Amino acid sequence: MTLTTATPLPTYATPELAPSDKHSSAPAKERAWLMGDSSGEPVIALLRSQGWPVVSDDLANVHCSSPDGRVYVGFLPETSANYLHHALWRVSVSAPGGGMGWTQTFGADVPSEAIAGFLATLIATPHRPHD
Repeated sequence: MTLTTATPLPTYATPELAPSDKHSSAPAKERAWLMGDSSGEPVIALLRSQGWPVVSDDLANVHCSSPDGRVYVGFLPETSANYLHHALWRVSVSAPGGGMGWTQTFGADVPSEAIAGFLATLIATPHRPHD
């Protein structure tokens, strides 16, 4: 799968919701929301499919970088500093020319599918619409 600005993001079926009628006795359907599972596979599989180098270190942390080197994604379950800050994932983007960019961290409670969705959007949007 190659993501481009023209690649539509996956669509999901809209769940059926309980009727909004206050007098209805129909029970609301229970939704099984994604929960954190501490698995890196959905994210790592996405990045590999996009040609990102993926490297594991001797502590079993996983490091990925975009082909242009401006985006770093780390799955860091064995890094004590990240553990203390409840950060299992680190996404860092540097500005053009190596300037200061931004960093986002995600804890173990964030589903890896949500992080993969975040990264898929980042990859599919190579520039701001007004650029």
